[in-house]
Parts: sequence; C-alpha cells; structure tokens
Amino acid sequence: MNTHDQLAELITTHLREIPDFPEKGILFRDITPLLADGEAFGQLIDLLAARYRGKVDAIAGLESRGFVLAAPLAIKLGVGMLTIRKGGKLPGPVIGVDYDLEYGSARMEIRPDSVRENDRVLIIDDVLATGGTAKAAIELVERSGASVTAVCVLMELLALKGRDQLSAYEVDAFVSF
Repeated sequence: MNTHDQLAELITTHLREIPDFPEKGILFRDITPLLADGEAFGQLIDLLAARYRGKVDAIAGLESRGFVLAAPLAIKLGVGMLTIRKGGKLPGPVIGVDYDLEYGSARMEIRPDSVRENDRVLIIDDVLATGGTAKAAIELVERSGASVTAVCVLMELLALKGRDQLSAYEVDAFVSF
C-alpha cells in the first residue's frame, strides 16, 4: 500500500462525523479521535514526514487544527514552523488577508519576519473546503518572500470546489467527500 493510501485509511478509520456543527446543515468531520490515539497520530506524522522529507524548509500551520499537525511534522522534518493565525491574534507587525469561508468571512495574518526568504513552505490544515483559508495562507507566505511547495490537507470537501482557487499549486488531500 502506498503512502497516500495508508494516510487515507488512517484518517477514515479515525474520523467522527458530527451533523449540524458549527451550523445547521453542515456535516463536520472531526479528526479529534485521530489526534487522541497516540499510535495513530504518530503514524500520521511519520507518513507525512516520509512524503515531504527533503522537499520543504518550513511548515505553515493554519489555525487551529493546522497547528496540531504542523508542529510535530516540523519537528520530525527538522524544519521551522510558521503560524498563520486568525486576525488580531499575533503581535505586530503582521500582514493580513481577508477571505470567505463556507459559512462566513475571516482574516488570516502572519508575522512576515518569521518567514525566511526563498524558503520552500508546506501549508497544512485539516480540511480544504472553499479554499479561502489556503488561498489566504499562500498569499501571506509569498508576500513574505517564500514559495509554497504544496498545500496538504487531510480531507477535501469536493462540493465546495476549494481546489479551484488553488489550481496553480500542488494540493495533497488524502480523503475526499
């Protein structure tokens, strides 16, 4: 079984579905059971590390579940971790991008001085929905002087067509709904 298939199986066997969260009509797919299982979480990080080893100089985690994935992956790869946070949560100076979500709008920010010029950055999050968050993160990384190697998400919600906003980038999604 290849790495992609191993990741897909690991994710789907540790996924919980919660209807009507955070709003009525939304089916939330929760990775908490995966994170709570130490052995499975370790396997996830090992598989992701094998996929990206030697290809990236930094991991950019998107608030909030992206942080949970980015930190151990960065340690495993021996690279730095960048935090891309919701607006107003980082001390200045920051740069920001406003974007739309599947159920509202938001702002993401980064401290540009945390990014090394010309670094190859992997952006990581749990879900790709409308693509707004990932697109904002790409813009922030590039405005800070680095390049985006790939966008990695555990799950992709195909009906929301988020990948369409990211057509110029490699997008790795291991489970699609």
